[in-house]
Amino acid sequence: MIDLLKELLNFVLHIDVYLQLWITEYQNWTYLLLFLIIFCETGLVITPFLPGDSLLFAAGTIAAMESHPLNIFAIIFLLIGAAFTGDNTNYFIGRSIGMAVYEKDYRLIKKKYLNRTHEFYQKHGGKTLIIARFMPIIRTFAPFVAGVGTMKYPRFLSFSIIGNILWVVTFSLAGFFFGNIQYIRDHFTIVILGIIFVSLIPVIYAAIKTMLDRKITEQAE
Repeated sequence: MIDLLKELLNFVLHIDVYLQLWITEYQNWTYLLLFLIIFCETGLVITPFLPGDSLLFAAGTIAAMESHPLNIFAIIFLLIGAAFTGDNTNYFIGRSIGMAVYEKDYRLIKKKYLNRTHEFYQKHGGKTLIIARFMPIIRTFAPFVAGVGTMKYPRFLSFSIIGNILWVVTFSLAGFFFGNIQYIRDHFTIVILGIIFVSLIPVIYAAIKTMLDRKITEQAE
């Protein structure tokens, strides 16, 4: 398990290197690998650890290189489709399980992530699906919780489309326009760590705020 985590961390921190290796090895099949990673990261509650923001940024960066075959427009349209398909898969999995997910312990579903996302929904409502797109872990659980809850599919669909477009376009184009600045290329691992850190700030803030609110409530009682 530790070796797997080390390999995953190495993949995330050097994602640009891995992408270039895939392109050399698999050529246009790299698009399929990108699609599958984004689909699993957004569509399966058991894989919230897969890279999302950093993968999009790295893919955009490599698409800007003249020596590589990746096309930025193909990346954007394909990965919007991957995120949308993942969202909908997650939504209907949540709907099929229903509210029982809060009453039972599922081995592959992290209860703390589920509860954290549920609390986020209570505070922000349907726009959680848009906000969560830019928040690791919560974006994986948001469509699942929407399916478990009472959100009607047409409403979910509208938020999902907007959120997916904003997320994929923002990070892909950021990589395309800024990823090939020499300083960023020379310090790509630090940039990826920065993206991850900034993405986690709202999650950390929400977790700390929830913990403090609970302590205040307990003291008041």
